[in-house]
Amino acid sequence: MKRVTGLLITAGIVAALLHALWRFAGWARRRGVGGGLMGPIDEAWHPSADSSRRETAVHEQRVLPPRPTDDLDAGRR
Repeated sequence: MKRVTGLLITAGIVAALLHALWRFAGWARRRGVGGGLMGPIDEAWHPSADSSRRETAVHEQRVLPPRPTDDLDAGRR
């Protein structure tokens, strides 16, 4: 009986941990967080994902609209 109870408690803890990690992964995906954490892992184990992430980061830097203060500074020069 003690062994069954111990197994049920262990299974419950593992299930709760997996559920928490699953929810955290969804939150991180929605927020766009995790590139810094997953970068070295992607580079080693999934090079095409790392390459795609780097290309996306470069593209995002190129297409950012100028800040309103940049326009004012350009007119003063």
